[in-house]
Amino acid sequence: MPDKIFSYELLDKFIKNENLKKHCYAVESAMKFYAERLGEDSEKWETTGLLHDLDWEMYPGTHPNTLVPVLKEAGYDNDIIEAILGHAYPERTDVPRVSTLSKYLYACDEITGFIMAYSLMKQNGLNEVEAKSIRKKMKDKAFARNVSREDIENAANIIGIDLDLHIQNIISAMKSDGRINNAGQ
Repeated sequence: MPDKIFSYELLDKFIKNENLKKHCYAVESAMKFYAERLGEDSEKWETTGLLHDLDWEMYPGTHPNTLVPVLKEAGYDNDIIEAILGHAYPERTDVPRVSTLSKYLYACDEITGFIMAYSLMKQNGLNEVEAKSIRKKMKDKAFARNVSREDIENAANIIGIDLDLHIQNIISAMKSDGRINNAGQ
């Protein structure tokens, strides 16, 4: 598997939009959080989170399928590729979420986007975000309407974690990452 520096270089090559990069960093942080708690390979989980939307900006219509040859050529493990394909199942791929890695990637993806969108409304960014506020805002269907509330709820069920706890875990992971905490912006 390529090293972390190569993964960041690949991210910079494919993604120019800073908000999309922050989303990738957020998913990376969330995946690290869970890998450490589950005793999984933290580097593999972080890399999966970091690269999961690598092709979204350039190829949104074929995401994440367009990413497969890029990752294979770069030497990434098949389980990373399978997890990235699985996070878009069944809407965009025919690869079901079977592995723990793929289930957690799915669970971390949508919720990080929702939390990030909510934090942008706050003067102190993520520092003001709490799980109960996120749950309340999820009821507002006009807010971040492209984020599937159903996916967020289903994902927590798939990994067997109470949704409030899952949201709190993701907030904690995101707050710990200075690249995405938009306080004071």
